[in-house]
Amino acid sequence: MNDVKTIKSPDTLRVKRGERQDRIPPGQKLTEKWPVLHHGTVPSIDTESWTFRVFGLVEEEKILSFDEFMALPRVRVFSDIHCVTTWSKLGNLWEGVSTSVIKDLVSVRPEAGFVMVHAWGGFTTNLSLKDFFAEDCLFATEHEGKPLTPEHGWPVRLVVPRLYFWKSAKWVTGVEFIKEDAPGFWESHGYHMHGDPWKEERYSRR
Repeated sequence: MNDVKTIKSPDTLRVKRGERQDRIPPGQKLTEKWPVLHHGTVPSIDTESWTFRVFGLVEEEKILSFDEFMALPRVRVFSDIHCVTTWSKLGNLWEGVSTSVIKDLVSVRPEAGFVMVHAWGGFTTNLSLKDFFAEDCLFATEHEGKPLTPEHGWPVRLVVPRLYFWKSAKWVTGVEFIKEDAPGFWESHGYHMHGDPWKEERYSRR
C-alpha cells in the first residue's frame, strides 16, 4: 500500500516534549501482554458477507463490502492503550482506515453531535464527534504489522487511543450518526459515558 500516513498519538508525543512524566494514567499497571477481554463469544466472520454501514444523520447512507473498505486510504497509528480493568500496553502500531475518511464517504448532517458505533452481536459504543474524528482514531485491521486475530477484533476494530479501551469496539459493522449522546452496551451497564483514562472516568455516577 502506497503513501500510508503514520500518526503518533498525543500521549506518546507529550512525553518526548516533556509535558507529561508518565504515559501510564492513574490506577493503571503496565503489561507487555495484550489481554483478551470481551462480552460473549468470539464470532466467526465471513468477509465475503461482511459489510460496513454508515447511516443515521447523513444525507445518504453508505454500505461498503470488505474489499471496498480495504481499498480506502490507509493510515498507521502509534499509540498506547488503557483498559478500564487497570492494565495499560504502551507503543502499539496499528494500521487501518482513519475515521476521518468517513467524511469523504458521506455528508454528515449539521445536527449530528455523536456517533454510535455498531459491532457484531448487537454491541454498541457511543462517542462524541470530537473523539470519533480525532487524528489518532482509526478502524484497525492490523496490529504490529499483522492482521488482527479474531480474539482482538478481526476483521475490523475501532481504536480510540485517548479513551479507555472498551470504547475501541471489536468486530465493527458500522457507524450511526446521532443528534444527542446515548449509552452504548457497556455504558448501559454502568460504565462512564466518556471514558477518559487520565480523569479515571471508569464508571458512571448517574
